[in-house]
Amino acid sequence: MLRSVVFRWGPFAIVGAAVLWGTTGTAATFFPAGVSPLAIGAVTMAGGGVLLFAVSYRGAIAALRSRTSRPWLILGAVGVFVYPLAFYSSMDLAGVAVGNVVSLGTGPVFAALLERFIERQRFSMLWKVTTPIALLGVIALTWGGEHRSVESDSTVASELAGVGLGLVAGCSYALYTYCSSRVIRNGHSSGATLGAIFGCGALGLLPVLAVFGAPIVQSGLALGIASYLIVGPMFGAYILFGIGLRNTSSSTATTITLIEPVVATLLAVVVVGEVLGALSWSGLALIFVSVSVLTTASHTRKTLVSP
Repeated sequence: MLRSVVFRWGPFAIVGAAVLWGTTGTAATFFPAGVSPLAIGAVTMAGGGVLLFAVSYRGAIAALRSRTSRPWLILGAVGVFVYPLAFYSSMDLAGVAVGNVVSLGTGPVFAALLERFIERQRFSMLWKVTTPIALLGVIALTWGGEHRSVESDSTVASELAGVGLGLVAGCSYALYTYCSSRVIRNGHSSGATLGAIFGCGALGLLPVLAVFGAPIVQSGLALGIASYLIVGPMFGAYILFGIGLRNTSSSTATTITLIEPVVATLLAVVVVGEVLGALSWSGLALIFVSVSVLTTASHTRKTLVSP
């Protein structure tokens, strides 16, 4: 009975995680000017990684001792290390809306490539229909706004660099999501899997935090925002994400999390003051409809079908 409930609500747990993640960009804009995006990314993922490992350390250690799971855990930890540094730097250079959309919007594509080339599996018709529509919405959202003035070459270069880092973030996000799903399929719990992957990733991020993180501890405001990012969008969201991954493929999960750019963009408009055009609002609608269909549709236990 419990297994059936988890299966039925898995996609909605991923939606909950995505909503929490969607608040990260707006929260990051309230850090004092001296706090770099590298420090924000390092403290968020390292702090959350330590918490995830602490609550499941026995299972995480057991997973790391498994010869079949260890390579996937280490590879996933590389994604955990790269993702926050690229993600927050992308938002810093290209804006909250564009940084979120590129980083999360490309995740389903990279996840699909990983599943296709590593496992040689094809996807359900539902995924084939909803994902391109959602990605069309991502493109419309990215290019349909007036996110920043582009009066100088340096500003154009910064936005292009931000988009490039967003692609790096999308690839690393898909990587640790895919690796997590592989380890869970090997029989380890979602908590143990995420604890191991994020715990290892946190070890790599601690030196980055040591180098760039001093301004965070020098401000009560910065400490408060960092605490929220660690406990909410990191720890709480990844607990929900792990629950969803128990019965959801990485490609489907990354498509569902496209709800994050919708939340992030709405907050960027309402709170941060970024401006969207009509095309961007159309893109938001396409993403929302696609994710809603994919989330509420009946999923079989195995959403990927062998060719």
